[in-house]
Amino acid sequence: MNFSKVIFKWLSTICIHILFWIGVYFFFTYFLGYGTKNTTYVNRFALFLMPITITISYFFLFFLLPKYLLQKKQFLFILYSIYVLIISFYFIILSIFYAIIFSFELTTKNSSPLTKTVPFIVFIIYFVVFVVISIGLIIHNYKSTIKNDALKNIFLQTQLELKEQELKFLKLQIHPHFLFNTLNTLYGFALKKSDAAPEMILKLSNLLDYILYQVEKPLVLLKDEIHHIEDYISLEKLRFQDSLQVNFDKQITNENILIAPMLLLPFIENAFKHGVHINNILLIDIKIYTIKDALYLTIKNSSKRKVQTKKGIGLENINKRLKMLLKDNFILNIEETEDSFSVQLTLFLNNE
Repeated sequence: MNFSKVIFKWLSTICIHILFWIGVYFFFTYFLGYGTKNTTYVNRFALFLMPITITISYFFLFFLLPKYLLQKKQFLFILYSIYVLIISFYFIILSIFYAIIFSFELTTKNSSPLTKTVPFIVFIIYFVVFVVISIGLIIHNYKSTIKNDALKNIFLQTQLELKEQELKFLKLQIHPHFLFNTLNTLYGFALKKSDAAPEMILKLSNLLDYILYQVEKPLVLLKDEIHHIEDYISLEKLRFQDSLQVNFDKQITNENILIAPMLLLPFIENAFKHGVHINNILLIDIKIYTIKDALYLTIKNSSKRKVQTKKGIGLENINKRLKMLLKDNFILNIEETEDSFSVQLTLFLNNE
């Protein structure tokens, strides 16, 4: 907020206060002068009531309310309010006394200067004070509501940004060891001048492009995800050679289904990372099929219970991401036996 805005806000507040008290003055003259024609006397009399009314009102508004009532010190607020009312009553009576004395010269024989009694005058002064207190509380509640809404919006925005950052992090949870191992294999192929090296480079390039750039998209086609899964499996076959046996079965009735990028690939990567060679062979069975708007993924890899002691951070991160993206629209089951580890994922998609 710059200096000019501060000045404008300050002047606006002063103008509002001045207009309010002008309105109070006319309120006094109307009720005190109702039934009398001596408006000059009433106007001067009302002027004598203004200082004490303003003083009591501002004492409540700027001292007792913020220091005690709004700080939830209700007992002290009530106690000091009683003190103020007692003391202010004396000054009100004094103001009325001086108003009568200094306005006496304006009295006339043909009309009564005032039609209201002293108790009524005291009442309307305290009524104005009550109105000021009420307005102060309304303004405070309004500002508190705006402030709370602003803080709530900031909190929600911060949460949203954190969720987005967490999603970006979880999207990139394919393990670096895959890249290092693939590059080592590629280096070995290059030394041997193998014909498989160019194909391996192309598949790795496409996969890295998908992981690093396409992952920024909110949704991708299911066929694109499956295509990169196939590239990933091909790279692993080149790396493992004869020690790997992969069965990949896909039955996709609608390849235009949209899913979040990198939603299935980490499950595949997890099977290769945590799979255990049994009789020098790593067995992995992968099935992906769709029925209407439901997507089913089943992965089973050879394992040993003693070796497979935990599911790994990868699956935990994948589970977090599924909850963030799909809430309750998925089912994830993980089973472990003596010689296998399997994952069954069901996604309930709505691509209308």
